[in-house]
Amino acid sequence: MPVVVKLDELLQARGMTLTQLAERVDMTLANLSILKTGKAKAIRFSTLEAICQELGCQPGDLLGYRDEAE
Repeated sequence: MPVVVKLDELLQARGMTLTQLAERVDMTLANLSILKTGKAKAIRFSTLEAICQELGCQPGDLLGYRDEAE
């Protein structure tokens, strides 16, 4: 998938676990795990906003694009 989720890197840089983030943004651990592993097909802007607010980041810090042709 060309869109990559960089949640692991952001969590590690902030010394936070996925469980802690799930509690802080009021999401289930299962749904955050699906996002983290890149298996999510979509993300709501409200979810993206909550994650970015909690991690102190921009959407571009969380999501990236990888050209599959490279």
